[in-house]
Amino acid sequence: MSEGTPKLYANKPKKAQIKQAQTSPPPPSASPAATSPGTPAPTHAPPPPPPPQSPIPPPSLPVKEPFARRYKFLWPLLLTVNIAVGAYLFTRTSKKGTKTAEEEDAKVAFSPPTSSSVTSTAFVAPPTPVMQPVIVREPIPSSQQRELFKWMLEEKRKIKSKDAEERKRIDEEKAILKQFIRAKSIPNL
Repeated sequence: MSEGTPKLYANKPKKAQIKQAQTSPPPPSASPAATSPGTPAPTHAPPPPPPPQSPIPPPSLPVKEPFARRYKFLWPLLLTVNIAVGAYLFTRTSKKGTKTAEEEDAKVAFSPPTSSSVTSTAFVAPPTPVMQPVIVREPIPSSQQRELFKWMLEEKRKIKSKDAEERKRIDEEKAILKQFIRAKSIPNL
């Protein structure tokens, strides 16, 4: 292996040991003049001694990442699907609830009894509708009625007519509203 590639250790040495191995001067080698002519000069220094072994053996199983980190790409998808299903169920139940209540009221009020459900020959009178008392409200003051008519006139002015007949109808309605606004007393409706 070359000097630039990292080495893999069974037990990782501490930073201090790595620095010491990198900064320690090479062992003094004998100069070529001092060696005997028959012995070749050494080409490199002997390798450093291996780092001391720790008493704890390395773990045999790889360390797993937590579940949330392993499947982090699934979280946005799961959130989107959850919101979509919730919205679908919310809209479905709200529409279904309003229809069924209206249909049940209509069935109870207007459905005549069928022959299969009535076993006796006695006449069964249909249920009578319950009359609710008419609520009498206080009359609206004339100043508020004038403000309401003014607002209605403003809204009529904003309407874009499609044809001459509709334009004529809108003009007549505006004329009536102007008469109510200019009148000294507003009729009770």
